[in-house]
Amino acid sequence: MFDKVKESIQYIQSVTDFRPKYGIVLGTGLGDLSEQITDTTEIDYRNIPHFPVSTVESHKGKLIFGYLNGHPIVAMAGRFHYYEGYTARELTFPIRVLKFLGIELLFISNVSGGVNPNYKAGDIIFVKDHIFLQPDNPLRGSNDERLGVRFPDMSNTYDKALIKAGLSVARENNIRAHEGVYICLQGPNLETPAEYVFAHKIGGDVVGMSTIPEVIVAKHSNLPVFVLSIVSNQSYPPEMIKETTIEDVIQMAKEVEPKMTLIVKSMMKILGKQKQKK
Repeated sequence: MFDKVKESIQYIQSVTDFRPKYGIVLGTGLGDLSEQITDTTEIDYRNIPHFPVSTVESHKGKLIFGYLNGHPIVAMAGRFHYYEGYTARELTFPIRVLKFLGIELLFISNVSGGVNPNYKAGDIIFVKDHIFLQPDNPLRGSNDERLGVRFPDMSNTYDKALIKAGLSVARENNIRAHEGVYICLQGPNLETPAEYVFAHKIGGDVVGMSTIPEVIVAKHSNLPVFVLSIVSNQSYPPEMIKETTIEDVIQMAKEVEPKMTLIVKSMMKILGKQKQKK
């Protein structure tokens, strides 16, 4: 794994010497944020050694280097999912590459179903904890200490100060936002009514098919994360459930994307000011 990451880095640096400060993983329907990145250099995933290739139509499949609101970033326009057939190690490989590119914080976005009755479609959730129910863990197998410790502690994975700042930004801009627990399932099918009830009863607020393998690898890599989830549909209580298509999910993501983008930009501004004070 370490050698593969190095090979990927060598190729990327042969294309661009750009040094990103932040990384952003753009989830389903959220690729339009990449249009706001300026002075860009794009690299197709297919050209990067050992990179997976996204099979999901709404994911562009590019690394985009450039500036978002003046901040140097690298964006993954398209992520990978367990349901595409990749192992957990394969689908999280790009997170290790972003870490070696030198980013200081990873923003991760996704779209999810709401199983907290107080969360409505279009709300933004800042993930404060997670429940991981996929059958494959990205840290399974031999461990290379150059990448991280064998048994990373997950108790403080989500920074409370960052979440507090995110909630403050949302309030200042009249954006409905909450903190919550994200449950990660396999997919690709959406959940049954009984599964939504189960997710609610075990302590979940939103449910989706991505993100947590990436978070686990980021934690293993000692890389801070900030996770934003857009609630695409209200799935609890059961009488609120409506049949949903991927087109519905993407449409909701596109409608809320400007709010998410505003929050990400504002968070980068806050982090920049904090660093200047230090």
